[in-house]
Amino acid sequence: MTNPLTRAMHKIKKEILSLGAMVEDRFKKTIYAVKTNDLAQAIQIIETDYLVDAQEVEVEEECLKTLALYHPVATDLRLITAVIKINNDLERIADYAANIARRFKISGRNSNSFQYDYTAMAEQAAKMLKLSLDALVSLDGNLAYKVREMDEEVNTMRNEAYNVMKDAIRKNPEKVEEIINMYLISRHIERVGDHTKNIAEEVIYLIEGEIIRHS
Repeated sequence: MTNPLTRAMHKIKKEILSLGAMVEDRFKKTIYAVKTNDLAQAIQIIETDYLVDAQEVEVEEECLKTLALYHPVATDLRLITAVIKINNDLERIADYAANIARRFKISGRNSNSFQYDYTAMAEQAAKMLKLSLDALVSLDGNLAYKVREMDEEVNTMRNEAYNVMKDAIRKNPEKVEEIINMYLISRHIERVGDHTKNIAEEVIYLIEGEIIRHS
């Protein structure tokens, strides 16, 4: 028969992976909405953001309760510490997904508006998110390190978007607000990549016991 701490740790693992799956699904749906000009899908993402917030609070409360009741040490304590940080990163990724949907709602659906193809950048960020969650499930350090390296590609694509849209503003000054809204979509995707990298670094911390954020 398992002891109370073991059951509590199992529940924490289950809840953080459930949140991860929810956030991954929402990000993919948001990007698909932008790609296919699906305003209804974007609005649904915006209006249901509270679901992620509620689950994020639930995970944090479970972690704090476990700390208070069972005083975990060693690997259990390390896992709870990592989960609290990963939990926050997942909630922020969901926020950026909602922000992308809002920017699309403001200006992206107008057929006469400035258009930019975010496909490659979004697919890279989505792949990073999937791999970081896979690394968490399997505690695969190699996979986590791979996610860190992939983040540079997302940053490069964000810079490319910036240059394209800066040039578009010079050529179409009357559309400056619209183009800035579209640029912010690329900025939000880049931030998803940043938070996904954070998750990968927490996985590395779980495995190696070393904080590598600033290395």
